[in-house]
Amino acid sequence: MKARDKSILVFTLAGLALAVALALIVSPWASSSPDGLEKVAEDKGFLEKAEETDPAWEGAPIPDYAFPGFTQKSVDEETGEVVEEPTRLATALAGLVGTVGIFLLAWGLALALKKKGGAGARSVGGPALE
Repeated sequence: MKARDKSILVFTLAGLALAVALALIVSPWASSSPDGLEKVAEDKGFLEKAEETDPAWEGAPIPDYAFPGFTQKSVDEETGEVVEEPTRLATALAGLVGTVGIFLLAWGLALALKKKGGAGARSVGGPALE
C-alpha cells in the first residue's frame, strides 16, 4: 500500500470514528423540539391534518430516530397521559446504525465507481487509481 493511500485510509477511518462517536455520545441529547418543517406546520395550522394519516415512517426499520425496543414510560406534560418514549440508548443506537450504514453505502459506491473507471481512472490531483 502506497503512503498516500495509507494516509487516505487513516483519514477516512478517523472521520468514521469521529462520526460514530458523535452519533453515540451527542445524538441522545439532541433537541426534542419540533424541526423546521414541523414548526411551520404547527404555525400554519396543518400539523393536525398530517397527524390524521398514518406516518410514512411506520414501516421504516428505525422509525423516528429511535431503535425499536428501547422505550420507557413517562408522563406527557401537556396531556398528563402515560406514554412510551424512546430511551437515549435507542437514539444512540439509531445514530450508530445510520452512520455506519451510510458510510458502507458510500464506500461501496466509491468502490463501484472506481472499478467502472478502469485502470485509467485518476483521483483528483493524484495518481491513477489501481
